[in-house]
Amino acid sequence: MDFGALPFLWEGLKYTVLITLVGVFLGSIVGSIFGLMRLSRIGFVRAIAAIFVEAIRGTPLLAQIFFIHFGIPGLLDLRFDPLYTGIFVIAINSGAYIAEIVRGGVQSIDKGQMEAARSLGLTGSQTMRYIIWPQAIKVMIPPFGNQFIISLKDTSLLSTIAVADLMYQSRTYTGLSASYFDTYLLVCLFYLAITIPASLLLRYTERRLERT
Repeated sequence: MDFGALPFLWEGLKYTVLITLVGVFLGSIVGSIFGLMRLSRIGFVRAIAAIFVEAIRGTPLLAQIFFIHFGIPGLLDLRFDPLYTGIFVIAINSGAYIAEIVRGGVQSIDKGQMEAARSLGLTGSQTMRYIIWPQAIKVMIPPFGNQFIISLKDTSLLSTIAVADLMYQSRTYTGLSASYFDTYLLVCLFYLAITIPASLLLRYTERRLERT
């Protein structure tokens, strides 16, 4: 086994984790906003959210990466830092899927609870904050965890725009050493070292939520 790739992969792992954490965090904000917009009583607001969600979910992530990193700068005569492009793309992409998670989570709560809260004098925002949202979060946690793992794996596509993540660093090392089998085996093990514990934590959380 050629372990010469380890310093390269450790460096790439930092970027992979950074982009995933920041991107999904921002994506959760984007997703919450658009998810609630999809539940709005105002048709125009729902339409804007639907267009965003369907546009992102209906196009490949790689196409989104190229459009944002090359297409927009080419039109506006700008230059984007690959790292910032990566975070932005992961945020927007995960945000579209999280929007559907939020919408589904809120809609899973019995509408009778909304009506009961309003009859007690709570406003719509108070009902959402104190009654609906706490229950919806429990429903949303499992699919949100799955989306985190998906976004983590999706960061591998960012190597196409020279983001120094795991895949980019592995390609850099194989270009120097031609040690393809060992290097890419280590890359897979690195990803598994994150995704397996994350999956186990997700299952544990699901079991805890079922008991509450």
